[in-house]
Amino acid sequence: MQIFKVGGAVRDQLLGRAVVDIDWVVVGATPEQMRAQGFRPVGDDFPVFLHPQSGEEYALARTERKSGHGYSGFVFHTSPDVTLEEDLLRRDLTVNAMAIAADGTLHDPYGGQADLAARVLRHVSPSFIEDPLRVLRVARFAARYAYLGFRIATETLELMRTLAESGELEHLTAERIWQEFAHALMESNPEVFIQVLRDCGALKVLLPEVDALFGVPQTAEHHPEIDTGVHILSVLQQCVRFAQPLNIRWACLLHDLGKGTTAPEQWPRHIGHETRGLPLIKKVNKRLKVPNEPAQLALLVGEYHTHAHRALELRPATLLKLLMAFDIMRRPQRFADFIAASEMDSRGRLGLEERLYPQADYLRQAAEVVRAVNVKPLLKKGLQGAELGIALNAERLLAVQSYVAAVRAI
Repeated sequence: MQIFKVGGAVRDQLLGRAVVDIDWVVVGATPEQMRAQGFRPVGDDFPVFLHPQSGEEYALARTERKSGHGYSGFVFHTSPDVTLEEDLLRRDLTVNAMAIAADGTLHDPYGGQADLAARVLRHVSPSFIEDPLRVLRVARFAARYAYLGFRIATETLELMRTLAESGELEHLTAERIWQEFAHALMESNPEVFIQVLRDCGALKVLLPEVDALFGVPQTAEHHPEIDTGVHILSVLQQCVRFAQPLNIRWACLLHDLGKGTTAPEQWPRHIGHETRGLPLIKKVNKRLKVPNEPAQLALLVGEYHTHAHRALELRPATLLKLLMAFDIMRRPQRFADFIAASEMDSRGRLGLEERLYPQADYLRQAAEVVRAVNVKPLLKKGLQGAELGIALNAERLLAVQSYVAAVRAI
């Protein structure tokens, strides 16, 4: 029995990055031998065991053969005769197909170390094309390591394009697609993930609503970058700059979907794109089974982001309606996230990245003013039900009117 550290742990160790998760491959062992040493078996597809002390995963060396559609359509073969080289051959990229032995010896049969030095993401073998999930994984790696200068090898990008055209991506589960997007959007360059998917033709399969934004012009006065798709990529980079969480990044990715439905004769204006985008956002959220919080925020940002940009001009009644649409009394964080997403949208414009966004403080303070309205005096008057709701709304409107007047008087 020989045990090797493999995959991402080796890659990141060689790059000098922090190693978070360690995977191990065991060569020359049987499941019975693993259990005899206290390892606990997990999973049904192939023999994977948890270490009795560390809990880390140890997988028996295996080979695989394509047997159906999708990333799960494989038959695995494992036995003590499967070599380390055979196990590494089935992996996606050369930089992920290296192993380190117990004595520290590096095993690199497919040139992963050279590709690390050259900053190239290259497939290990032609079998790369058998697994559609690799399109998303490689795009995610490109987003993760873009800051180090990594690029995808031309021949690997061609295989990704072939996969995108083959129909195999349609066999990926919604949950797995969402999982890959969720991880990729939190990388240091999420815009690279989207761009790579577009370059290989996968974006028009997985998120055609976002793909449709590229090439759609906007008014140069408000969007010097012109192209709506380019704007989305810039907004994502602002999300990184300000360390925004996933739900804000997801909302920013989808907030302008309505612009993809604007008739070309109306370009570069996009009147009503906010409401036109809502059915598309709902469709994406449903198709990818997006969790409730990011899904709901995406809808609200899509509908109201231009309200945020015009916040200083809104009439008090409109401002109150905006605040209440976010249920600020019970969900203050959702409104805070909306403000953040709107600011990222504003900053994600060519040459305007440093422009201040006073709307943020204005909206935050307006929300505090509304929250400060005390319902107790109304209850003491004996108001209840619909009558109480009308009176409370009136008091809140008075508070907003006073706030707006005070700000505009400065």
